[in-house]
Amino acid sequence: MSFLGYQPEEWMDIGFSLLLVLFVVVVGRWLVNFVFLRLLKRQLDPEELTFRSVLLDGLRVPLYLLFIVIALDVAIGRLDFLPQEWGDTLEDLFFVLYLGVGFTALWRLTTRLTDWYANVVAPQTEIELDDQLMPFIRRITMIILILIGLIILLGHFDVDVSALITTLGVGSLAIALAAQAALSDTISGFIIMVDRPFRIGDRIEIQDLDTWGDVVDIGLRSSRIRTRDNRMVIVPNSVIGKSLIVNYTYPTTQYRIEVNIGVAYGSDIELARETMVRAVRGVEGVLPDRKVEALFLEFGPSALIFRLRWWIESYVDTRRMFDRVNTAVYSALEGAGIEVPNQQIDVHHKIDAEDTAQLLKQVQAVS
Repeated sequence: MSFLGYQPEEWMDIGFSLLLVLFVVVVGRWLVNFVFLRLLKRQLDPEELTFRSVLLDGLRVPLYLLFIVIALDVAIGRLDFLPQEWGDTLEDLFFVLYLGVGFTALWRLTTRLTDWYANVVAPQTEIELDDQLMPFIRRITMIILILIGLIILLGHFDVDVSALITTLGVGSLAIALAAQAALSDTISGFIIMVDRPFRIGDRIEIQDLDTWGDVVDIGLRSSRIRTRDNRMVIVPNSVIGKSLIVNYTYPTTQYRIEVNIGVAYGSDIELARETMVRAVRGVEGVLPDRKVEALFLEFGPSALIFRLRWWIESYVDTRRMFDRVNTAVYSALEGAGIEVPNQQIDVHHKIDAEDTAQLLKQVQAVS
């Protein structure tokens, strides 16, 4: 006695296959959760998000779906009495299911890892480019996953994908040409993130632009620099990548500054040197553990030129330190009786005896 064309024994096989699938659906979920929880408990802090925990969380659902698809494949495969014409259809169906499980795994891993990096890793870095870079990388990765999945799916069904790949290549080239400046800025932003020539809070100088100030933001396409007069300079990253950058904060904020000072000819050189060094060491803000030097460099037109050098904690205090040091050194030199001469020029005009006699007659006539 048959029902819908199947014998009782065949219906029993169908029922057993259904029970197998239901068993995996119910027990498989519990088994996957149990195994993953056991793995997660091996962490030092179960509440802390780590690369391992994020990876396990991303693979949990795809692994459960994989168990279901495998159970369904085995359950249907053991039904050897099914019509032969179903074979190709079932093969295509399971190909799509397995592809879907793989795509789901990669999709979940991409979303979980990028979210973990943006929420856990990026806040610990000193550059805000990570916050803008992660959404961009996430979108690009998902687009690539969709395209790869579509190409694999169409290729399985013997659909010619060469035209699609060619179209994508031509379209990408057209977009790249149209957005050449934006792409150049974006690539330079990647390089800045990797090379890190400066960080937020650093004081830098872009010599090609004659611009300097404090870095307040590093964006994907441009960086923002606040000058000392509180003006915001927005510089494209491609311009920064081609320019010479002077970082006054890296590797440390300590900075050496110098000034040239002239003393009168005939002054005691060693006394002048000791007086200037002692005066600088007494100025507030000069680092006491760094060397202060007064180097006698050259014979100037009207003075002996010394180069006075000292260290400060931060480049931010440069102008105020010039004021303090110049005031202290001038007072110390004056107190030591050492002259700081003004630049002067002596003009000597030579004339012969006849011109001298004539000049004297003219002077006497006027007087």
